[in-house]
Amino acid sequence: MSGGRISVGDGVVAVGVTAALLVTGLPGPRSDLDLLGCALLAAGGLALVARRRAPVSVLAVTGSCVVAYQAIGFDVPAVAYLFAVYTAVRAGHRAITAAASAAMLVALPLAALASGLHDAGEAFAQSRSALEIAWLIAAGAAGEALRQAEQRADEAERNREETARHRAAEERLRIARELHDSLTHQISIIKVQAEVAVHVARKRGERVPEALLAIQEAGREATRELRATLEALRDDDTAAPRGLEDVPELVERARSIGLDATLTIEGRRHDVPAAVDRTVYRIVQESLTNIARHADAATASVLIDCRPNTLVVRVDDDGKAAPGIAPAPGVGLLGMRERVTALGGRLRAEPRGEGGFTVQAELPMSRTP
Repeated sequence: MSGGRISVGDGVVAVGVTAALLVTGLPGPRSDLDLLGCALLAAGGLALVARRRAPVSVLAVTGSCVVAYQAIGFDVPAVAYLFAVYTAVRAGHRAITAAASAAMLVALPLAALASGLHDAGEAFAQSRSALEIAWLIAAGAAGEALRQAEQRADEAERNREETARHRAAEERLRIARELHDSLTHQISIIKVQAEVAVHVARKRGERVPEALLAIQEAGREATRELRATLEALRDDDTAAPRGLEDVPELVERARSIGLDATLTIEGRRHDVPAAVDRTVYRIVQESLTNIARHADAATASVLIDCRPNTLVVRVDDDGKAAPGIAPAPGVGLLGMRERVTALGGRLRAEPRGEGGFTVQAELPMSRTP
């Protein structure tokens, strides 16, 4: 609660407590210190206006005012201090509140003696009456009970949000799997029919139409891509997750299709969190796939820089991308950005000044669930 804004309710409580203190204190014995006593009563009450914003400071102010006006002969219950105790405990400052209240138990008998209105025995009895120990304990207990209730409510809300996010993620994964399974089935049928048609035409000695050959090749490529994507969707529960150790295989695969790809690893390998490990692999995989499909590039370079607190992965190519022309973000790039953002990292994907495209991700090395 500390650091909260001052509300109208706090102002009403402060004014009401101040009025009650002044009404209670004014009928008492009069002296030349009446003005000072009234000022202390008012200060203790009005300080409650800031009790949510600065509970510990208000606790100190109200406690000091109680001791001070008791010392000059104002026999007034410590109502403002009780409110301050309740607020401080509710804000979580239990130890400070207990220490301050113990100090009050010691200081009030001395203040009653200093007032000159009581002997030692009366001063002790007066201090117990002024502090109203039972009310003090009740105020602290009420604050602690409300604090725990608020914590339980906050925890329940966080659990509901986490459960909702988890269910949404599971549903998205289920839909993606079903969609990919359906597409894979349909494309497989198209591919098989195209291959049969090509086979029959060749067997008959007929010329195979270029369109039919294109359909056959497109079907094969689409089947490979869909299967690879489906494996990526299912690797959370059926296959060992891919990570940094598998990046060289990606680079070698890129070389096998004619791309001059290189891999550089800098820095010392640390205990990389599993989520970061998987994300690095996916970023390199998606980047090299995009280069092979769209970039019209001859070379590509993959850099993995293992720093003490950050892992940086960068993929550059010399393709047709030019500065000032931002390509429309595809599903792959959006997926990379979501992965990186979920880990608290940063992703930069843009054309390079010297031509080509760059993808750079900075991933924090803190433990990620």
